[in-house]
Amino acid sequence: MKRTGYAGTFRKTDLGRTITVSGWVESVRDHGGLIFIDLRDRTGLLQLVFDPARDPKIHAEAAAVRSEWVIEASGEVVARSPETVNPNLPTGEIEVAARTLEVLNQSRALPFQISHGHLNEEVRLKHRFLDLRRPLMQNSLAFRSKATALIRNFLVENDFLEIETPFLTKSTPEGARDFLVPSRLLPGNFYALPQSPQLFKQLLMVAGYDRYFQIARCFRDEDLRADRQPEFTQVDVEMSFVEREDVMDVVSRLLVRLYRECQDVEVPTPIPTLSHAEAIARYGSDKPDLRYDLPLTEITDLAKASQFGVFLRAIESGGIVKGIRIPGGGKFSRKELDELVAETQKAGAGGFAYFKITEGKLASNIAKYFDEGLLAKIHGRMAAEEGDVVGFVAEPAAAANQVLAHLRGVLAEKLKLIGGKNAFVWVIDFPLFEYDDEAKRCVAVHHPFTAATAETRDLIRTDPLKVKAQAYDIVLNGTEIGGGSIRNHRVDWQEEVFDALGLKREEVGQKFGFLLQALSFGAPPHGGVALGLDRILMLMLGAESIREVIAFPKNQRGADLCFDAPSPVEDLQLRELGIRLRETKKSDG
Repeated sequence: MKRTGYAGTFRKTDLGRTITVSGWVESVRDHGGLIFIDLRDRTGLLQLVFDPARDPKIHAEAAAVRSEWVIEASGEVVARSPETVNPNLPTGEIEVAARTLEVLNQSRALPFQISHGHLNEEVRLKHRFLDLRRPLMQNSLAFRSKATALIRNFLVENDFLEIETPFLTKSTPEGARDFLVPSRLLPGNFYALPQSPQLFKQLLMVAGYDRYFQIARCFRDEDLRADRQPEFTQVDVEMSFVEREDVMDVVSRLLVRLYRECQDVEVPTPIPTLSHAEAIARYGSDKPDLRYDLPLTEITDLAKASQFGVFLRAIESGGIVKGIRIPGGGKFSRKELDELVAETQKAGAGGFAYFKITEGKLASNIAKYFDEGLLAKIHGRMAAEEGDVVGFVAEPAAAANQVLAHLRGVLAEKLKLIGGKNAFVWVIDFPLFEYDDEAKRCVAVHHPFTAATAETRDLIRTDPLKVKAQAYDIVLNGTEIGGGSIRNHRVDWQEEVFDALGLKREEVGQKFGFLLQALSFGAPPHGGVALGLDRILMLMLGAESIREVIAFPKNQRGADLCFDAPSPVEDLQLRELGIRLRETKKSDG
């Protein structure tokens, strides 16, 4: 092949050059003798012109060409006439006076047009090899390539070593379900695909590789949504002899570089920090969207003095009363306010009690349950102004925060408060443990290798739910894009955590014995972070799903429609692995 360069890269500076280009036919147009072919490759379009006066044979061959055929053509770069310049194309001032044409391959009729804007996702995933021809997807994956190279270069410049870790590893309890791989050579035993390289990177710290990174593939068998896939990519980082602020500093500088060089956007620094307790109290979420404020305010102490039964019953059962100020909400129609009530109910609330601020007072059909002094105190605490609405839910604390966090996002859209801004925030001081009602025991909020803060470590045995973790999440526009922690580098610290989680010594030895052994041989203080590369790219490109930044993603059911996977395998393969499938009973429905 004699390709001179990519189709979308030629400009007026190339006038007079004889070039050869290759690609796919975007369109063919016959303009009364002259035939115009738009040639497309991954860099863009270039117009080819075939003139019968110049070469009748080549002209006749061009007339037979159809969309999506693969061709190669040569000719001279010439200027378009002023009336035919296309200002919407980077190559719109030039065209190629074609002198040769070779059809490299023909194409059948496609199931959809490459230039079509909106397509059914199932059709796109079934024919992903065609979907990936579309400029939108080609630009997305080119952006991904550029961003990944920048991340790799930044970490190498900062003395990190890129080290690969295995895909076939041991099944350990880390939160989500493992994907299991049966072993043929060791019948009855299974590998697991790694949910993350967590334990490997800690062992690398023990081994003395004090700055490690990996663009790591991870696998989790969990229910899917727009920002999840069963296999995904992490920017995985671990460092020795560091504290929390050292890890956060590296990530902050990486994000600044990424946005500056890939999108010419400046990330304001320092990135603000919120404690977990502050984030929950003010925004109802540990991944708050700070592009807008709309803070939440608790009034449980004031609500106790009311005569409103809904509030009082919730408080008596251990719940809270918490609300949100809606700026200018007094202009909402009754229908719009009813829609907000429906949104809270959709998020799990029993109801949404609201007041309008009218003539400096809280007005509502439930105001009769509150005396004037109490209404004035609620008005002041909510910092409400004339024309606002203040609304409240009365629920258990977790449910109240969840409902109001959802409503906060709905209101931000409705009030058009978001715009095109980016808002990063670090959330720190998470609880180390939370209580699982179903399991009737404590579970790790992040993972069981996270270290407690020095101030609360002594509470692990006596009051574990009050222990704070040396953990940190980086949040962008209400989406967690990464998280990490300082690890337990001492055996006794790690054993205390396992004990608090209710893990028996035999189970610990079986599943984590190698880790405890490694920590006993001089493990340095260490910590790290994992950034969700797919999520970051999705947010940078404004995509609706991480499937838009992954070449061959799975659908919402975890299926690859292009390769028809997962799929049955031959019985011989199962017998070699010592596996026999049980028949599943069909439901009566």
